Amino acid sequence: MTLIPLISAIMAAPETTTAPAGASALLPRNSYGTGNRHRPVAALLAVGLPVALVVAVALSPMVMESKPRTTPLIGTIIELPKPPPPPPDVVEDAKPMPKASSATDSVDPLVKTTPLTNDFVEKGPVIVDLPPIDPGPPARPADPPPLPKLVFAELDPRFAGAFQPDYPASEQRREVEGVAKVRVLIGTDGRVKAVELVSTDSPGFFEETKRRALAKWRFKPATRGGVAEESWKVMTVRFEIKNA
Repeated sequence: MTLIPLISAIMAAPETTTAPAGASALLPRNSYGTGNRHRPVAALLAVGLPVALVVAVALSPMVMESKPRTTPLIGTIIELPKPPPPPPDVVEDAKPMPKASSATDSVDPLVKTTPLTNDFVEKGPVIVDLPPIDPGPPARPADPPPLPKLVFAELDPRFAGAFQPDYPASEQRREVEGVAKVRVLIGTDGRVKAVELVSTDSPGFFEETKRRALAKWRFKPATRGGVAEESWKVMTVRFEIKNA
């Protein structure tokens, strides 16, 4: 709307310019004079160039920059199920509050008691103390099973000839006779393992008896239930001088 008056004013400006009176011989430096009609190209350039500049300046704000184009997004629309509405709040029916007992209300006790003003004792069941119970004598432990009968050791008749010990030389010279009683320990093999003195008429009789018992005496060992056992046995030996 502002360009048309501006262009009209520029086009009309050369025609209204006149020289002052009496000065026709002298023209301004940049004026055309009478020969301007014969110069249409120069006039056109003089008028058109400013007009083109004004139009360019006026139209320059109207140039709009194009917005960058974006690539549209291609996808699939997925409809999600709507969540169920929350359940309505359940309002319980208001129940009347139980009335609290006041100071004037009387409450029966759970357990009936006897007033303390009465001096009497309630009679209940009589409990008799039982006398102590006598457990009696302690139980006698059971007797162990009886052992099998012991069979005593006996002199083995196969060695009976070697039973008599030698006569001591000193007692024989003095012609002393006597007896030696000894206690011998008989092993499970029938041999004599130990000799103990019981009584004797002479020490020589005991020494000869002990020597012969450990070396030559043989016995059938004692048995209990068929099993051989060690046992002690008392033996008596006589020393007599025989006349030739």
